[in-house]
Order: sequence, then structure tokens, then C-alpha cells
Amino acid sequence: MNEKIPPFKSGDLLLVIDVQKDFCPGGALPIEKGDEVVPVLNAWMRAAREGGIPVYLSRDWHPKNHLSFEPQGGTWPPHCVQDSDGARFHPQLEVPLDAEIVTKGTRFDQDQNSAFDQTGLADWLHKRNIKRIFVGGLAQDVCVLATVLDGCKAGFEMHLIEEATRPVTAEGGKEAVEKMRQAGTMII
Repeated sequence: MNEKIPPFKSGDLLLVIDVQKDFCPGGALPIEKGDEVVPVLNAWMRAAREGGIPVYLSRDWHPKNHLSFEPQGGTWPPHCVQDSDGARFHPQLEVPLDAEIVTKGTRFDQDQNSAFDQTGLADWLHKRNIKRIFVGGLAQDVCVLATVLDGCKAGFEMHLIEEATRPVTAEGGKEAVEKMRQAGTMII
């Protein structure tokens, strides 16, 4: 096993956040060097599968006129529109065939940055006795941050795989890591 990846145990889960084409270089809302998380996360997913640990992936899956989009008065350019090429996972991301996909951002009346926001994920994982969640993905200071903080609030032991995340801005990334640390997240 990769020496950077701690041994997994029963009750662990790997959660990959929004590693979609639109968030990588060349996409509609690219995170600088966002594609660099792919090989790191692939190694973690292989280790999780070898250890018998479940892998979940979240994805933004917006309606074409989502309220977060600039044409509707939102903050972001249109991105991760349902069934679009940009909403697909990065082509080099090795998504396990048995991975669970958590779809978010589908509401017309609000945004959902967290994989836990009205998805039923917390209840689902508690019923399966998940205790520790290892998280990586995009973007560190938006959806990763929201997911990790919500995971802490839901009672999970959260672990951020720092090298498997990239922020929208460097300053935003520093602030996000500090917020996660203050909430009790272990930074790997």
C-alpha cells in the first residue's frame, strides 16, 4: 500500500467530491491544476477497493438554468449541466464499477455545495456504520469545504486528503483548510 495512505479499517469510506470535466483545465469553471488530483485519488480508490472500503463520488448535476449561474443572477458560469459533457467525471478518474454516485445541485431554488445537503447521505452512512470518511476532490474551498463541515456536524470523523484537493483561490484554500481543522477534521 502507498505509504501516504493510512491503513483502512471497517467503518471507513472514501468520498471523492466533484472531479468533473467542467472543474478541470479546459472546463467551464476550471480549478487551476484541478486535474492533478486525479492520480492521487486513483491511488486512494485502488487502496480503498483493496481494503474492502466503499467508494462514493459526488457530482454537481445542475439544471440548465440553475440559480447559481451568472445568467440567472448567480455567482458562477454555467457548469456541470445535467447530461452535458462537462458534467462527466474526469476521463482519467478510475471510478470503481461498484462506486455509489451522490448527485447534488439539482434543485431549482437553491444550490447544494455539500454532498450531505438534502441527499440523505448522512443517514445512509450512519445505517451502514460508517465512522471515518476520507475526502478529496474539487474545489477545496467550496464543495469540499461544505461537505467536510457537514460531515463533522453529522458526527463523522472527517479526514481531508490535502494533496487530493485544489482550491478556487490560494487564499480561499488556506482559509478552508483552517476552517476544516477548527471543526475537528484531520488533515492528511
